[in-house]
Amino acid sequence: MKRILGALVLAFTAGAAFAQASPVGLWKTIDDETKQEKSLVRISESAGVLSGRIEKIVDPAKQDSVCDKCEDARKGQKVLGMTIVEGVKKNAGEPYWDGGTILDPNNGKTYKVRMTPKDGGKALEVRGFIGFFFRNQQWIRVE
Repeated sequence: MKRILGALVLAFTAGAAFAQASPVGLWKTIDDETKQEKSLVRISESAGVLSGRIEKIVDPAKQDSVCDKCEDARKGQKVLGMTIVEGVKKNAGEPYWDGGTILDPNNGKTYKVRMTPKDGGKALEVRGFIGFFFRNQQWIRVE
């Protein structure tokens, strides 16, 4: 009985650890220049594909901001509630998710994206890139 209970506890904790090593959840984004909290982005999964939406903008003065520089259907839309991550999938055999895009609402540019959970899923390295040029951000898990 003790062995069965021990095996169940081990299986549960391993499953919980794996779940936390996924980008799915609520993330605090950090501004590259000021190093201050900028927004909260919720990443969700549907049929193995991740998407991310801005759930909160920290600066009260920017609550009603719109994506004036966007060049797609998001042009002129409110940034709060906007989907900025699309089409990201787990890369088989690798510790990261990629294949999708991420939008920077500040400049309206869309980048290819790679997301790699770090520190047991407490942080998320988000790399946006065009060709050989890239930018990394470290997002912090909220939940």
